[in-house]
Amino acid sequence: MANMVEFAPPESVIQQQLDAYNAHDLEGWLATYAHDAKQFEYPAKLLADGIDAIRERSIPRFQEPNLYAALRQRTVIGSMVIDHEDVTRTFPEGTGKVELIAIYQVVDGKIATASFVFGEKRLDVET
Repeated sequence: MANMVEFAPPESVIQQQLDAYNAHDLEGWLATYAHDAKQFEYPAKLLADGIDAIRERSIPRFQEPNLYAALRQRTVIGSMVIDHEDVTRTFPEGTGKVELIAIYQVVDGKIATASFVFGEKRLDVET
């Protein structure tokens, strides 16, 4: 019988990336992505192609002191994981939140593709 490599279930991979994101652990977050992973703005606008491009795109975000993704709901169907989140960020216009749907495809224990549906930014009201 051939050696079968066991990979973490897709839901576990996505939870690991969410935990690393919320810990501002860029390298831990990147470790959940395949070397040739792609990120898209849904449905097909390419945002980053390959781990180096994903790193470059993400460095400024991971430096935001308030960065945090609160999971509203998760749906798992086979290798696909869909997260509905409220993401707290520091935008160029100020701090606030954006609602986000992230659609991940996990292949061999790594994120192969991530497609994002961005909601409207809600800036914090200054008092």
